[in-house]
Amino acid sequence: MTGRFIAFEGGEASGKSTQARLLAERIGAVLTREPGGTHLGEVARDLLLDPAHPHLVDRAEALLFAAARAQHVAEVIRPALDGGRHVVCDRFAASSFAYQAYGRGLDLDAVRSLSAFAVDGTWPDLNVLLVVDADVAEARLAERDKLEQAGDAFHERVAAGFDALAAADPDRWIVVDGSGSIEEVARRVWGAVEPRLDGRA
Repeated sequence: MTGRFIAFEGGEASGKSTQARLLAERIGAVLTREPGGTHLGEVARDLLLDPAHPHLVDRAEALLFAAARAQHVAEVIRPALDGGRHVVCDRFAASSFAYQAYGRGLDLDAVRSLSAFAVDGTWPDLNVLLVVDADVAEARLAERDKLEQAGDAFHERVAAGFDALAAADPDRWIVVDGSGSIEEVARRVWGAVEPRLDGRA
């Protein structure tokens, strides 16, 4: 019996990492993140997010995300699922669609094809989209990585991209209000995720 694969998505400072960790602890899942999760992924994370590396062209950025994702699936995600473990991931392929296609302006079909090649059939059973107002996200941000520094217009396009992705595939997406305390958001997340885990929705 394979495990369930849940990805947390959303804009910067939406609370994804915290809520992914809490849900993973609650259901006994493997917790991982993108970019990251493997040695290759962590090296790619440094290149992709560190402001000290500012000169990646958009296509190179998309290719690096895909390369890290391919290794992540092969080394961490697929083995866990095949072993019957649930997996909770802080970002996955939908972030590439939102950031590289909607945000950067790359062709969405090209980015989808790149991710499809990378994941080799391993897609999340459920994407949890955490949504917060821009002023809430701004208040939460401290030190900013390279993507967080990309500007308001970029992040507005990313948010619109996530909204479009969720609206187009309601069977695989749930949208959760990420404002309020950590505990309040965790209750909302669990209330939305639990029925999907036990087959009631």
